[in-house]
Amino acid sequence: MRLREDHLGAPVRFRFDGVGYTGRVGDTVASALLANGVRLMARSFKYHRPRGVLTAGSEEPNALITVGRGAAAEPNVRATVQEIYEGLDVRSQSAWPSLRFDAMAVNDLGSRFLGAGFYYKTFMWPAAFWEKIYEPVIRRAAGLGGLSGKADGDVYDKAFAFCDVLVIGAGPAGLMAAATAADAGLDVILCDEDSAAGGRLLAEREQIGGSDAADWARAQAEALATRPNVRVMTRTTVTGAYDGGVFGALERVGHHRPRDGAPLECFWRITARASILCAGAIERPIAFPDNDRPGIMTAGAVRAYLNRWGVAPGKRVAVFGNNDDAHRTARDLHAAGVSVAALIDSRADVEVGDLPYPVLAGALVTGTRGRTGLRGITVEGPGGKQEVDVDCLALSGGWNPSVHLTCHMNGRPTWQRDIAAFVPTPGSIPGMEVAGACNGAFSTVACLREGAEAAARVAERLGVDTVEPRLPSADDTPTRISPLWAVTGKGRAWLDFQNDVTVKDVKQAATENFRSVEHMKRYTTQGMATDQGKNSNVAALAVLADATGRGIVETGTTTFRPPYTPVAIAAMGAGAEDKGFAPQRLTTSHAASVARGAPMIEAGLWYRPSYFPQAGETTWRESCDREVGYVRRSVGVCDVSTLGKIDIQGPDAGKLLNFVYTNVFSTLKEGRVRYGLMLREDGTVMDDGTCARLGPAHFVMTTTTAAAGDVMRHLNWVTQGLHPEWDVRFTSVTEQWAQFAVAGPQSRDLLNDLLEVPIDAESFPFMACGRVRLGGVDGRLFRISFSGEHAYEIAVPARYGASLFEALVAAAEARGGGAYGMEALNVLRIEKGFITHAEIHGRVTAFDIGAARMISAKKDCVGKTLAARPGLVDPARARLVGLRPVDKGARLTGGAHIFAAGAEAVHANDQGYVTSVGYSPDLGQMIGLGFVKRGPERMGERMQVVDHVRGVRCEVEIVETVFVDPEGGRVRG
Repeated sequence: MRLREDHLGAPVRFRFDGVGYTGRVGDTVASALLANGVRLMARSFKYHRPRGVLTAGSEEPNALITVGRGAAAEPNVRATVQEIYEGLDVRSQSAWPSLRFDAMAVNDLGSRFLGAGFYYKTFMWPAAFWEKIYEPVIRRAAGLGGLSGKADGDVYDKAFAFCDVLVIGAGPAGLMAAATAADAGLDVILCDEDSAAGGRLLAEREQIGGSDAADWARAQAEALATRPNVRVMTRTTVTGAYDGGVFGALERVGHHRPRDGAPLECFWRITARASILCAGAIERPIAFPDNDRPGIMTAGAVRAYLNRWGVAPGKRVAVFGNNDDAHRTARDLHAAGVSVAALIDSRADVEVGDLPYPVLAGALVTGTRGRTGLRGITVEGPGGKQEVDVDCLALSGGWNPSVHLTCHMNGRPTWQRDIAAFVPTPGSIPGMEVAGACNGAFSTVACLREGAEAAARVAERLGVDTVEPRLPSADDTPTRISPLWAVTGKGRAWLDFQNDVTVKDVKQAATENFRSVEHMKRYTTQGMATDQGKNSNVAALAVLADATGRGIVETGTTTFRPPYTPVAIAAMGAGAEDKGFAPQRLTTSHAASVARGAPMIEAGLWYRPSYFPQAGETTWRESCDREVGYVRRSVGVCDVSTLGKIDIQGPDAGKLLNFVYTNVFSTLKEGRVRYGLMLREDGTVMDDGTCARLGPAHFVMTTTTAAAGDVMRHLNWVTQGLHPEWDVRFTSVTEQWAQFAVAGPQSRDLLNDLLEVPIDAESFPFMACGRVRLGGVDGRLFRISFSGEHAYEIAVPARYGASLFEALVAAAEARGGGAYGMEALNVLRIEKGFITHAEIHGRVTAFDIGAARMISAKKDCVGKTLAARPGLVDPARARLVGLRPVDKGARLTGGAHIFAAGAEAVHANDQGYVTSVGYSPDLGQMIGLGFVKRGPERMGERMQVVDHVRGVRCEVEIVETVFVDPEGGRVRG
């Protein structure tokens, strides 16, 4: 029931399970339903037991709801987090036909057969039942909530942010840390998952600096928001901590208002020089028989609903705890006019003084009554057993600091005996300080002090002076607790409310020798639900420790992994659909190519011209043959900007290149280019390309278009994982440079018409590189060839790419040449036996492509050892060869398989396959490249190529891979 609503906003109508209710602006679904007397909100996953709200935050295990309908339906939303708005439609889940009468509750009657590990034991036999009976039944019953099966029409966004200090949590510690860091002039981002800053201060009746704590928090947050160097981000949960000071954060942008086309969520990637974790703590319940009735809540949650939302979760409330914090709940309830039936403290020596409600010291709650709502509890203590009529029970078993983020990089928390909880281990996350309740400091004064001190340490580490903060007066009551994890008695005592894990289940796991905490977790499913056991993990560990005769420290903890709270895949992949999933990457010459009528084809994610048709040409082959002729007899121009370009600099750049390439690059002279081969760790070919040395410690690596991203990741892995001590930096500059191949006998003459300083064979020999100027623009020139002709590649900053392409093509056309596209490029390279990823497709070795001698014996490199395995250098392997049809008019197709002459074209007789084919105008026939078993030993042998898919057969001769100018005179001329 609602006790007061003057501090809340206007009335709001919403629906729950088809019934209309009225709440107030600022309410969550949980607080609004409690205000309307609704206690039954959900059913448990396994036994479908009636459940009500347990907490008031994102740790809620029970009250999971589905928001919206149809394609907009979102399951497993926590009612404690979902804010209400006009027209909101939510419904309970995992119940049929209704929440109050759930047919699946029959599982509860058979609970004795469904204990820990039952699924491992039950569905083993008979084997024939699995596919027809077990699996269909399990699939129908499995899952929390349900998806609509329709495409999600909501919009999600992604964003990036950078700051000096990221403060995680806007409670007293976080507010003080942010203010102290901001006063030092640091750029600060303050994130909090709640809709308002303040943390626990919003739920408490206490004073800070003479003001109400909630008012003080609001004033602090408003002051921070006005500062130019502070960004306050509410409704934003920091979900994970990653390498390099990177944090993932989910902002709930549209969950608190009707859908209006704006993003529903935004996933942030925040990079911070330092971070301060002020994530607070989570109250844990106590396990006792039938402790899961609707109306049983944590004591802190009862205070939150009472003080923040003006809602009394019950008319007659009992409080049960093992620490002083439970007493605060009883005092606040009484002050608000709510009947306190009893304060039950498990500690026999507690001193309470004269209170206006019964205090039962040394007593325990041993049972409850009421299936769909709590009606009474059983209390046993020094005075014997008694029944107490209540409709709400507030539980406090202590507080667990929110250590989760400090464990995301394999850190382990430390047990702190005086608070009976784990606290973060210093240094678990590089650059992170921890302050406040998540550091085990539970008084308000301690939180304020630790927040300020953490910010001061960060500022000092960043080389900034801080001003001594003035801490306001606040509560400094020490924390006292006597651990109590579970109460024995008749009935099931629940630990993990969402997955229906009991104390008995944990003990059974230990009995069956699942004594490791990780084994127990998987055997019982403890902590594996959407709440990740935030309320239950520590109690479960304590029960396991007791069952195995070990201490909690020796028992250890499970592993906390990102995300801290559930994150929609759509938010993580925001923008990664349609062109966001496969973006169109356009070269600087794209518009000019389209204007010339070139059909564009995808190469990786790039769009490149297939060929440039001219008037009178009726087939693509006519255009392709003409363009090949440009390069072979005059000059052709091709945009090769899509090739990966990685700028590598640093004293150890040569070491890096030596290690990732099979051949030596540290000896490469300035102004020269060298061809290189790159292996994967398993010894297979990863990529090939050239690398140019522009200065003593400056290289530019060129990769194939298809492998540019893979090579960049490979370099990152080598420098971060294998040789982090090397002083070398690299970055992708693929899109910063527009690069064009100028190939053919007249290529040098064409370039000299444009270059401010002409070149000749002596000043610029084959495989030379250097800086050039043309039209007042600085560029780079490389004398390399992918066509076998005298050729160059010229690069300029991308903004000049379009105009340079036009100038090059115009100059080529004046010499009887012109632009050429991908089809001609493919023919030219096949004529010379050059490979692409059609050949180095991930299954071939340097030995297979005839490049085994490129693996230097003078140094080590990635993949060298495994490339030497006997199976990878076996002469019987399929190896690269050229293929020439015996009948010059025969058709040859890529992907066809090769068989010995006269052999039946079946798998058992397979001798190889065709990787690349093209029509050579100079040779007047189709030619190809492929792999044939013992290929180099079979030169001149005639074999048959069979393409079963296209119905093509032809007889081919095995020949050398170079069809045109095998001596290489043209390229060096």
